[in-house]
Amino acid sequence: MTKLSVNINKVAVIRNSRGGNLPDVLLAARRIEGFGAEGITVHPRPDGRHIRYDDVRNLKELVTTELNIEGNPIDSFSELVLEVVPTQVTLVPDAADAITSNAGWDTIAHRDFLVAKIRQFKEKGIRVSVFVDPVPEMVRGAKECGADRVELYTEAYARDYHADREKAIEPYVAAAEEARRCGLGLNAGHDLNLDNLKYFVERIPWTDEVSIGHALISDALYLGLEETVGRYLAQLK
Repeated sequence: MTKLSVNINKVAVIRNSRGGNLPDVLLAARRIEGFGAEGITVHPRPDGRHIRYDDVRNLKELVTTELNIEGNPIDSFSELVLEVVPTQVTLVPDAADAITSNAGWDTIAHRDFLVAKIRQFKEKGIRVSVFVDPVPEMVRGAKECGADRVELYTEAYARDYHADREKAIEPYVAAAEEARRCGLGLNAGHDLNLDNLKYFVERIPWTDEVSIGHALISDALYLGLEETVGRYLAQLK
């Protein structure tokens, strides 16, 4: 079954809006794991506007499933990952001022940079995933850079799902099949939700992991955290 990794950045956004420690990011992570999620994802950015570097260090001591740290591998981020040694690092080419991730890597143009970074992380025993658009050429490029997995950027799928879900999923199936041919693991994330998640994993059942944050935390405002995690897990079965 595809694993669910919950991105808890939005919990930190609420906390940071008032200062203090309410809601408690660590408690949220513990509860989410207790409700059945198989991983916790965080995306620390240089401005500390949500998850902070110290949160990541504290989560390392707490998370009992898989800790996935995603972000642009600038020097400070890379140093944090090498210090914490999570289960997985997901390399995302987002600018420092990006509201959210908005594109995958050009794994050909940035090959030398990615090769060096991936080698650095793998030497510490960290599984490396590279965030890519659903383009087979970019998937092959990630393999040639030494990645263990790719994470498909699913914003376009989510955006077009209700208009024509079969058309929306086509490039993702092609990219996922390329990943399988290359021997890469497969993750997916960005704007996946309770409406579109089930169809995605039905069409690409070899997806190893989905990372979901914004939609899941938003749903939890109405449904409660335990019920929400349960509903997402049900979509993956």
